[in-house]
This record gives sequence, structure tokens and C-alpha cells, in this order.
Amino acid sequence: MLPLSVLVLHGPNLNLLGQREPGIYGSSTLEEINRLLKAESLKLEAKVTSLQSNHEGVLLDAIHGSLGQHQGIIINAGAYTHTSVALRDGIAAVSLPTVEVHLSNIYRRENFRHHSYIAPVVVGQISGFGVQSYVLGLQALVHHLRKDEV
Repeated sequence: MLPLSVLVLHGPNLNLLGQREPGIYGSSTLEEINRLLKAESLKLEAKVTSLQSNHEGVLLDAIHGSLGQHQGIIINAGAYTHTSVALRDGIAAVSLPTVEVHLSNIYRRENFRHHSYIAPVVVGQISGFGVQSYVLGLQALVHHLRKDEV
């Protein structure tokens, strides 16, 4: 197996996980999620690099910078999921397999959260499983990236 590198992007307000609306987002912190992803990546023989930003441009720069550095992206764009054509276009532009994840089930929430600008340009979307959404996303992405290696 070739070594894989995956960029994990956490969008706005995710730095407040653990204290922000735990009834919706759970009690795990972003640091705990990143540790969980690191542990899972070791099992999958892949590398993860995580970045959180409340700024759309920083996330977009990271997407652009992923070319030649990573083979895939996992993104929880937070509120930008429902508003950012720029992130959608950035993901489409780099053409790296990307998985969209959400802690909560966005389709069981407010109507404005039911639309994702990102969904049409990603390999798949996982939502509603709390922190396991990230783990499932990483597993699915690594499987997708390796399916042609066998």
C-alpha cells in the first residue's frame, strides 16, 4: 500500500466543540476528535493533517495547498456548507477525492441546513453520527483512495 495523506478541515465554530450546544454537537472537543482521527489513521496506515479555521479564505487556501501534498480531503465546513460557493468551487478545482462530514444530521435540522453547496462535488457525505462521522469519513475516504491499488 502506498502511504496516503489526508487533509481534515474543520470550519467555523468547531473550535468551540465540547462547550457549544452539546445537545446537538456532543461533548467531545475538537482536540479529542483530532486525536481520534490520528489513532484511526495509524490503523489505516495513512497520515492526517488537521486544520480548523473560522475564516473561509483560510480553508480555501488549505484546499488549494492540498495539491501535491494530500491525496484526499475530509471537510466539515460547518455553516459554510450552506453558504459557500467558494469552498465548493475550490474542492471542484483541485479534483481531490473529498468526503463531507457533519456531527449532526443536517437533514433533521432547520430547513436552511438541508442544502449543501459542497455535496455535488464530493465523493460522499456522512452526517448524524457525532464524532463517528469523522471516523467513518476517514475510513470511507481511505477505502475509496485504495480501491484501485488492489
